[in-house]
Amino acid sequence: MSDDKENFVRMTRAATKRKAAMLDEDRLSNKKKKRVVLGELPNLCNLSNTQKQTKRVPTKKQNKKKSNSNVPKESKSDIDTRSDDPQMCAPYVIGIFDYLRQLEVKEKSRPLIDYIDKVQKDVTPNMRGVLVDWLVEVAEEYKLLSDTLYLAVSYIDRFLSLQTVNRQKLQLLGVSSMLIASKYEEITPPNVEDFCYITDNTYTKQEVVKMEADILLALQFELGNPTTNTFLRLLEVLSVTKLLLLTLFQMSHLQMEFLSSYLSELSMLEYHSLKFLPSVVAASAVYLARFIIRPKQHPWSVMLEEYTRYKAGDLRECVCMIHDLYLSRKGGALQAVREKYKQHKFKCVATMPVSPELPLTFFEDVNI
Repeated sequence: MSDDKENFVRMTRAATKRKAAMLDEDRLSNKKKKRVVLGELPNLCNLSNTQKQTKRVPTKKQNKKKSNSNVPKESKSDIDTRSDDPQMCAPYVIGIFDYLRQLEVKEKSRPLIDYIDKVQKDVTPNMRGVLVDWLVEVAEEYKLLSDTLYLAVSYIDRFLSLQTVNRQKLQLLGVSSMLIASKYEEITPPNVEDFCYITDNTYTKQEVVKMEADILLALQFELGNPTTNTFLRLLEVLSVTKLLLLTLFQMSHLQMEFLSSYLSELSMLEYHSLKFLPSVVAASAVYLARFIIRPKQHPWSVMLEEYTRYKAGDLRECVCMIHDLYLSRKGGALQAVREKYKQHKFKCVATMPVSPELPLTFFEDVNI
């Protein structure tokens, strides 16, 4: 019996030693492995550079031969799709742009352009404008993303295209749409109680949740439709604004970005802007922003036409509408968007002067 006990102890000690040796090997191997943080993973550009570096270095003779060969110059697309931000997917942005152009025309992504006349009985264009203007304040209060605001307004218009809403429930529709958009876009969205509070507790938590469910069912959970802000961001990635404006206008890229955003947010106040596709509104905002910054320079160009697929004449009606909003010829009583972009953090773009008239020659085809 004692011999068995001694053998058991001996075997246990040997197993312990083997386990310790294996652990030591694992530690050594782990030390040799380089730990890569997710943010350090190579993007497409870095990967291509790494692959180039791993190739065999040519000899001096080969280098000389290469230097004498006719190397094609970079095209506009190669230059304009560069971006320092890997999340913007610059190498694929033109394909993404075309894909979103296909999505925006789908019936399920579009509200009726005349739903107030055909569907609603107790809602007017002015009520809708007041609601959107108030939602701008809500987004500012809770520091929500621009995408959240645009999506919320999109949900409102699509829901009103499908179901009749009493004017007493219009604000409820607004906060419930903002709640859904926040869940879709924000990392830490406000909770239901926050949206009840912002309405001065006009609606209960149960009412907000019930309206949220009604919206989701009516929209059939189709929540990711492209908005004007989506196309504005793509134009930025394509470096249309950065490349052209920094060279032609000698101005801050941020100022151009904020001015385009201001103009597109103004367009949300206007019910009749629904007849324009989001890509048209985005292109029109860029067009008008360029005109405001340099009124004697033609606002459009061949490159902008190539990227947006719109000629200057295609944008005329939408540009004129946004121009009227900028001059307060329309929606002058709605001040939330205007006050927002008068702040220094937005470069006070809402205070920039603009000519009261748009030259008709600027809507002719460009050959520059």
